[in-house]
Amino acid sequence: MLCRRQARENKALSIPQAACPGTRCVTVMRTDKRSLELVHSIIGVLLIRRARPAEVGGLVCYSMSFLVGVVMALRFDVLIIGSGLAGLTLALHLAQQRKVGLVTKRQLLDGASSWAQGGIAAVLASDDTTESHIRDTQIAGAGLCDEGVTRYVIERSRACIGWLIEQGVPFTPEAGNEFPYHLTREGGHSHRRVIHVADATGQAVQTTLEGKIRAHPNIELLEHHIAIDLITGAKLGQSDNRCYGCYALDTVSTHVKTLSASHVVLATGGAGKVYLYTTNPDTSTGDGIAIGWRAGCRVADMEFIQFHPTALYHAHAKLFLISEAVRGEGGILKLPDGTRFMPSHDERAELAPRDVVARAIDFEMKKHGLDCVYLDITHKPAAFITEHFPTIYEHCKGLGIDITRQPMPVVPAAHYTCGGIMVDSQGRTDIPGLYAIGETACTGLHGANRLASNSLLECMVFGMAAAQDILAQSPAPSPALPQWDESRVTDADEEIVISHNWDELRRFMWDYVGIVRTNKRLERALHRIRLLQDEINDYYRNFRVTNDLLELRNLVLTAELIVRSAMMRHESRGLHFSRDYPGMLPQARHTVLVR
Repeated sequence: MLCRRQARENKALSIPQAACPGTRCVTVMRTDKRSLELVHSIIGVLLIRRARPAEVGGLVCYSMSFLVGVVMALRFDVLIIGSGLAGLTLALHLAQQRKVGLVTKRQLLDGASSWAQGGIAAVLASDDTTESHIRDTQIAGAGLCDEGVTRYVIERSRACIGWLIEQGVPFTPEAGNEFPYHLTREGGHSHRRVIHVADATGQAVQTTLEGKIRAHPNIELLEHHIAIDLITGAKLGQSDNRCYGCYALDTVSTHVKTLSASHVVLATGGAGKVYLYTTNPDTSTGDGIAIGWRAGCRVADMEFIQFHPTALYHAHAKLFLISEAVRGEGGILKLPDGTRFMPSHDERAELAPRDVVARAIDFEMKKHGLDCVYLDITHKPAAFITEHFPTIYEHCKGLGIDITRQPMPVVPAAHYTCGGIMVDSQGRTDIPGLYAIGETACTGLHGANRLASNSLLECMVFGMAAAQDILAQSPAPSPALPQWDESRVTDADEEIVISHNWDELRRFMWDYVGIVRTNKRLERALHRIRLLQDEINDYYRNFRVTNDLLELRNLVLTAELIVRSAMMRHESRGLHFSRDYPGMLPQARHTVLVR
């Protein structure tokens, strides 16, 4: 029930359901002036039409069967969906002048940014140059990087690192150098330019920013909320297709909320969970890409899924990322008999870009019938290993592997989505009022293969760029938004459908759309995706939404975009390798899908 006096006094109040039979008890946690005015006006209309008040201790109360959505409508200047480094950077650059809503599926730090081990690539050393970093990025990207965007990002790298230092990020120091922090080198880089916090950079960066996010009075954090779909002008029957907000499921209360904003930003990360084996957290289900596509955004280069060459292989543990920096600091890839194999695949050996190393490992595993290969850094002093890779050392030690004495068993695993929603240099999508940043977006920086440690840099640069663009505009008024309608759905009778389809999707994507592809494999994958989509969409139409259903719905759509993009590329370039088209075409072209 909703109490008029409660709304008027802006106080939280809960009245037991027994006090008013036939009503649902609701607690209003917080209401600002604008929301109060909206609630009062809607209540006034509903009173005339349907409401039947009941007296409870002198308070006038109304049935919530049709008012519950009104209470849950929240209004922001900017709504950010996702809490990785891109989302947090954007929120902190907006919050002094805008009211920000920050939506995250689980808790604030449960995203891929926190899992980043290696570091952030930036031109910081005196012997390094912007041109060198640009060149390394373009080589890794196999001719598909946007030159203007690449320069735009890299020219801002030093300023981004400076901002993080100002926030208090404790980068690993190194005495005696002109630059007071240790810089490591990773595959594809011609210089030492990766600044880091030991081997847990993402965790340190996110933890530092978390405190500032939680303390800021102009940022409202909505944890345990998953976005369902965007609310656009087209859906409201308007002539334009501006984005006005989204529907989001509160996974704790199981209520769907209407979130309204002048600007909406998709920053949900990538789609690694579409594959059976991935280094990504469970939250990486392609939500932002799928949501943007359904709303009418173009997507580009979705075939370029980066497989990290070295994820720890263990029969009784989840895959665990072994940082690129291990090879950058001298780690050697070997077969079980101790034979080093990378020099026979590429002159850069272990320092070749990730796509080259991943394909080499895949080749050797299939050639010799292996479950894994081995990454050996035992030739380095034990003190060096434990100082530079404390997280990896402790994790392996917990599984009985002493990396100072034993090589690490490793396999490739899905790691990064290079494609995504098409955006411009300010993160703007095709839809007015809608932005996409971070791994959700396709900016043109990564091309056909992301250079190691460029991703966190991209998050900050485009987070700042989007903030600047949003602050240059006055908050736009929003129309009254319709509430989520559950009148024609019921609770699901069997959850096994979701878990079975989830498992089937991830397995055939790994088998048919993995490191090496063929036309026949892609056709088989698309056929199975169509069957799953029919079943999932029918389930979505008839039952109340749950977190698992929404993630599966987004995963299967993202899988379709990956497969369709791969089928359109009749060559092998970067991360996309096809046995039917092993050569590279003379002209690099983007793969763009339009609804």
